[in-house]
Amino acid sequence: MTLIRPAAEASDAGGRGRRAALVRAVAVLLLVALAALVPLLGPSAALHGTGEAAAPGTGGTALLRAVLFAALCVPVGELLVLRLARRLPGAPAPRSWSLWAAAAGFLAALGLALVVACGDLVPHSPAQIDLGSLYRTRDGSLALLEVDAFLVAGLCALARRPALEVWPLAAVIVAEALRAHPGTENSPPAGSALTLVHLTCAALWAGGLLHTLRTLRHWRGTGPAAALLGSYARVAAVALAAVTATGVLSALRRMPPDTVPQQLTSTAYGRALLAKVVLVAGVALLALWARIRLRRAPDPLSACAPARAEVTLLGLVVAVSGLLTALPLPMRW
Repeated sequence: MTLIRPAAEASDAGGRGRRAALVRAVAVLLLVALAALVPLLGPSAALHGTGEAAAPGTGGTALLRAVLFAALCVPVGELLVLRLARRLPGAPAPRSWSLWAAAAGFLAALGLALVVACGDLVPHSPAQIDLGSLYRTRDGSLALLEVDAFLVAGLCALARRPALEVWPLAAVIVAEALRAHPGTENSPPAGSALTLVHLTCAALWAGGLLHTLRTLRHWRGTGPAAALLGSYARVAAVALAAVTATGVLSALRRMPPDTVPQQLTSTAYGRALLAKVVLVAGVALLALWARIRLRRAPDPLSACAPARAEVTLLGLVVAVSGLLTALPLPMRW
C-alpha cells in the first residue's frame, strides 16, 4: 500500500505536468496566431476611410517584418540575460532559441529581399524578381546585409558561440535603421540614430523579458532567481525610458506637433502608431506592477505573473511595429 501511493502520486504529478505543458503550448500557438493576424489584417483596418492607398501585398510585407523584429529580439534578449546571469551563482540555463530565431529571421529577411528585388511588390512568379537590382540599389544592399547577418548569426548559434552573435545582430539593427530613413527624407542621419537606439532598447526589453522568464522556470526556488529578475528590471527601466523618448522624437519627425492629434486618427500610420502607444502604455503599467511586487511582496517571484502578461503585450507591440513599417508614411502638412 505504501509503495503504491507514492507511485500513484508521482503519476498524477506527471499527468498534471503534461497537461500544464499542453495548455502552455496551445496558449503560445494562439498568441502567435493572434500576433500574425495584426500585420495581415491590420493594413485594411488602418487604411479604412483615410483615402490613402497601400502597395499590394502590404499585409505580407508587414508580417515578414514583424517576424524579422521578433527574430532579432530573441537572441538579443538571450545575450543580455546570459550576461546578467554570469554574475550569479551557477544554475541551469534553458535551451537556447537563437538558432531557431536566426532561421526565422533569415527566411523573413530573404522574403523581404525578394520584395525589394520585385520593385517593392510581392512577387507572384520568378520572372518578376530582378536579383541584380539588389546589388545596384541602397535598399537592395541593406536587404542582402540582413540576409547575410542572420545567416552568420545562425552559424554562431550552431557553433555555440553566443558572444560572436553580437556582431551580425548589430548589423541587422544598423541595416534596419538605415533602411527606415532613406536619403530623400529630412536629416536621415538623425532619424537613423533614433531608430538605432529605439530598436536596440526594444530588443533588449522584449527579448530580455522573454529569456528572463524562461530562465526563472529553471531557477524557481533558488536564490539567484530574484536577483536575476531584479537585475533585468533595472535594465528594462532604462530601456523603457529610451524607447519612449526615441519613439516620441521619431513620431514628431514624421508628424509635426500641430498635426499629431488629427493624423493619429485620420491616417493609417497615425492609427497604427496610436495602437502601439496604447499597447506600450499597458506594458509600462504591467512593468510597474511587477516592479512593485518585486520590491514589496513577501515572495519577489510573484512579480512573474504580471511579467508574463507584459511579455504577451510586447509580442503584440512587435506585431504592430511590423505593420507600422509597411504602411504609407503620413504627409508633412
